[in-house]
Amino acid sequence: IEQYGAEAHLVLDEATRSNLELTHTLRGGKRVGSLLWLIDKASTGMGSRKIRAWLSSPLIARADIDIRHAAVQVLVEAPTTRERVRHQLRQISDMERLCTRVSSGAAHARDLDALRISLEALPEIVRSIEGIPELTNMGLEDLCEDVQQDIARTLVDSPPLATTEGGLIQEGLHEELDELTTLAMEGATILNTIEAREREATGIATLKIKRNRVFGYFLEVTQAHLHKVPERFFRKQTLSNCERFITIELKDLEGRLLGADERRKTLEYELFCELRDRVATGSTRLLRLAGQVATLDALGGLAETAARYGWIRPELTDEPILEIEGGRHPVVERTMDEERFVPNDLKVDTLDRQMLILTGPNMSGKSTIMRQVALIAILAQMGAFVPAKRAIIGTCDRIFTRVGASDDLARGQSTFMVEMAETASILHQATARSLVLLDEIGRGTSTYDGLAIAWAVAEDLNERIRCRTLFATHYHELCQLAETHKGVVNLSVAVSEHGDSIVFLRRLKEGGTSRSYGIQCARIAGLPEDVITRAKSLLTALESRGLRDEQGQLSLFGDSAQDETPQPVPEPVKGANSALLEKVLAARPDEMTPREALDLLYEITSLQDLK
Repeated sequence: IEQYGAEAHLVLDEATRSNLELTHTLRGGKRVGSLLWLIDKASTGMGSRKIRAWLSSPLIARADIDIRHAAVQVLVEAPTTRERVRHQLRQISDMERLCTRVSSGAAHARDLDALRISLEALPEIVRSIEGIPELTNMGLEDLCEDVQQDIARTLVDSPPLATTEGGLIQEGLHEELDELTTLAMEGATILNTIEAREREATGIATLKIKRNRVFGYFLEVTQAHLHKVPERFFRKQTLSNCERFITIELKDLEGRLLGADERRKTLEYELFCELRDRVATGSTRLLRLAGQVATLDALGGLAETAARYGWIRPELTDEPILEIEGGRHPVVERTMDEERFVPNDLKVDTLDRQMLILTGPNMSGKSTIMRQVALIAILAQMGAFVPAKRAIIGTCDRIFTRVGASDDLARGQSTFMVEMAETASILHQATARSLVLLDEIGRGTSTYDGLAIAWAVAEDLNERIRCRTLFATHYHELCQLAETHKGVVNLSVAVSEHGDSIVFLRRLKEGGTSRSYGIQCARIAGLPEDVITRAKSLLTALESRGLRDEQGQLSLFGDSAQDETPQPVPEPVKGANSALLEKVLAARPDEMTPREALDLLYEITSLQDLK
C-alpha cells in the first residue's frame, strides 16, 4: 500500500507552514482552527498521523497523487461503503504504537489482546472493500492471521494489566500450568475440609484456618478454648485474645499450596514473554499492515471531509498553471458565523498571468484569498479534494508564503527584519515551478524605502525566477508594473462606497485600485470620530500639496507650511438642516435592520418637511 514512501515531496518551509496554519494556529498555537483540525476525520490514531504526514509533505508526481485522488473519489461516491469501513476501523487500536511496545519488550497482556482484537477486525474490512480496485490494489493482503491466532490461543480474553500475578494464560495450553492452577483452585476446598475436621476432633467450634504473609497458614483458637488444644498443635504465635497453632499436615499443605502459586505465576509470566517475543519477530509484517490500515483510514477521512463540505476532485497537470473557479478558504468558510463566505476565481501561469498584483483596502480579504490559493494547492498535492467548483493545479515543487506581520525578539529581529529574511529565503530558493505568495513587502521602513524594496522584489520574481506569484500590496505604484513588464496583471478586491462608509464585497476583479480606504477602515475599527475627522482633513492636504517641501523634508503642507493650515471642517448649519445632517451622519447602514432603515427614512422625511 505504501506506494508513496519514496516519492519527491513538495517543500514547505517553516514560515510557510506557520503562515498557512497547517497544523496549528498563529495565535495561541492551537490545533483547533488549523487546516489539520478541519480535514482530520480519521477513525484511528494511525490514520490521523498519516493525514498529518501527507499534509506536511505533499507529493509532486502527478501519477502518485492521482492514486490517492482516485481512492478518495471512490469513497466519496459510495457513502454506504465509506461509513461501513469507517465504523469498522473504529474497532482497531493503534497498531503502530502497539508494535513499537512489543518490539521494545514494554507491551503488557492488554496490549497483545488489543492487537488480537484489531487483527480479528481486518477480514471484515477487506470484505467491505472487495471489488473496489482503487482500494484493494493498495494492499491489505497479509493480515497476519498467524499472529492473531497465536495470541488468541495463548492469552485469555480481557487479561489483567499486571503480567506477574497470573491469570493470563488459556487453560489447556501448558500441562504443568494446568496442574498448578488446579492445585491452587482446590487448595481452598482442602483447607475447608481440614478446618471442619479439626473442629469436630477438638470440639472447638470457633477454630479457624487463616493465612498471612509472615506466618503463612495457621489454626487460630480463642483464649476460652485453649484448654481443648491437643498436643499435636504446635504454638506459633500468642496474641491478647487468641493463640495461633500449626500442625504437620497444615505445614505440608502450605508448602505445596504456596509453592504451586508462585510456580504458577512464574510459569505464566514465562509463557507470556515467549508469546511477546514471537509476536515481536513479526513486527515488520505488523508495521507494514498497520501502515496499510492507516492509509485506508486516512483516505476514508479525506473522503468524509470532501463529502461533508462539498469539495471537488482537482485536475492535475504538469503545466505551470493554477486555475481556480469558485475557490474558498477551507477553514474560514467553516468558522464564519454571520457573514457568508464569498468564493473567488483566479488564474495564474508563467506566460500572460505570471504575477498578479493584488490591491485593495485592509480587511477586504486579500490575505484570505492568498492563503486559500496556497491551501488549495497543498490539499490537491497531498491527495485531498479541494474547496472549489473547479480547480486545475499545475504541481508545484515549492510553495512560499510571506503573509502577516511577526517578530523574533529572542533573536533580536524586528518585524521588518523577519520579513526581509523570509523574502531573501524565497528569492534564493524559488524556481520556475514554485508558487510564491507575498503580502505587504516593504512594511516597517520609510515609505520610499519600502516601495523601492517591493518594486525590486517584484521585478526579480517576474524577470529572473518567472514563478507563479501573487503579490498583495498597498503600494499602488506597483500597479505600473503591468504597463512595463510582461506577465504582470493587476487585480483588486472590490468594495462598495456609501458616502464615507465602505462595504467589503470580498470579490476579486480585474484591474488595480488607487485607494486604500484606510480612514474608512479605521472608522470601522472604532477610532474616535474626532480623530477620523482630523485624519480626513490631513489626507486632503497631503493629496493636494504633496509630501515634501523644496528641501526634501517631509511636510504636510508643502512650502507654505507655516502660513497654511488645514481648513477646519465647516460647522453644520443650524435648524432643520442641522438635525437632518446629524441624523444622516449618525446612521450606520451596515448595522441596521430593514425595519430600522425604513424608520430612519420616515424620520428624515419628517425633518425635511419641517424645512
